[in-house]
Amino acid sequence: MASATIKLFLPYGDGKRLRTAEISNWSGKALAAPRTDLDELLKREELEQSGVYILTGTDPATAKPMAYIGEAEVLADRLKAHKSREFWVSLVVFLSKDENLTKSHIRYLEGRLIEEAEKAERFILDNVKASGSKLPEADRYDMEEFLSKVVQLLPVLGSDVLTPIGGNESRTADAPNLTTEIKGLVARGRRTPTGFVVLAGSQAVAQPRPSAENYWPALLTTRQELSADGSMVPKDGHLLLTRDVEFSSPSLAAGIIHGGSVNGLTAWRDADGVTLAALEAD
Repeated sequence: MASATIKLFLPYGDGKRLRTAEISNWSGKALAAPRTDLDELLKREELEQSGVYILTGTDPATAKPMAYIGEAEVLADRLKAHKSREFWVSLVVFLSKDENLTKSHIRYLEGRLIEEAEKAERFILDNVKASGSKLPEADRYDMEEFLSKVVQLLPVLGSDVLTPIGGNESRTADAPNLTTEIKGLVARGRRTPTGFVVLAGSQAVAQPRPSAENYWPALLTTRQELSADGSMVPKDGHLLLTRDVEFSSPSLAAGIIHGGSVNGLTAWRDADGVTLAALEAD
């Protein structure tokens, strides 16, 4: 991903409230706000334009991150209608400073945003997948360029809805692949910008340690959730990860594999047997 100079503006001087973001030499613009600033956002003249938007919050049924991705020819009108959606607590809007996004453009962007969010697998999507819109080749290129700027800006604005599990490939290329072993089972993983990812195909013990119930009940809950959603499945007397799964720390990642409390900084090692702690001490 190309380097970029980003200009952030805080109308209220508060980084948690309404803010705008622009990238040098880009015709687009982003506006982000918490739900509590929706009325202030709707007063801005930019919201009379067409664009795409992302609402994020928590699914009340599962307590997992949830997002809604949409498009509108008049953003203010559409966002007003979303006041009836209870789950969301923040939103990000993307539009063109040149006001040159047509209905076909925003439908295309909506479809591509949904595709990328589904690939990232971080959020449950609260909308049916959009069919997008067919565009001439030149317009597709322009919209893919627009999308690349959206991908750059979202983390800056506090949203990882499009960030792949394990982080962007270019950001993790230098992170060493690590392994942890127990009872002949092997799991592979690596540090990421937001935690520690255990890679698909990794093996974990089938039964957690009895002590986990008293000392780390949250670990058991996480293992149960991974089994329930198909991320961990039984295989030949152990558990197998069917997809990359990111955890908040190396110790939680190792604990899932070992079935109990373990120091992730020493449990994860590189191909030469050097621990993660030693690698990060260099």
